[in-house]
Amino acid sequence: MQELLLVGVILALAMGAYWAMVLFPRQRDFQKRQLMARELVEGDEIITFGGIIGKVRSIDAKMGIAEVEIADGVRVRLVIAAMVQRYDPEEIARNAQMGLRQDD
Repeated sequence: MQELLLVGVILALAMGAYWAMVLFPRQRDFQKRQLMARELVEGDEIITFGGIIGKVRSIDAKMGIAEVEIADGVRVRLVIAAMVQRYDPEEIARNAQMGLRQDD
């Protein structure tokens, strides 16, 4: 009986650890991306999951699609969920410098 209780406690602790280390950070990131997507306006520069930087030209919130200009005269339609974050060149440069220091 005690062994069964011990296995149950260990299983519950493992599930709690999994939630805290895997599921909770994913939920937080998803909520952050949703908030960013709701606040998008025409003219914002964004980064896609593929690493492409573009400028939002129009948003169809009902369909969940945005038209993004990725080069002069080159416009693509993107699912809003495929936009990771707003483009902040200073933050990107700062992150790149941190990565270079760690590799040295």
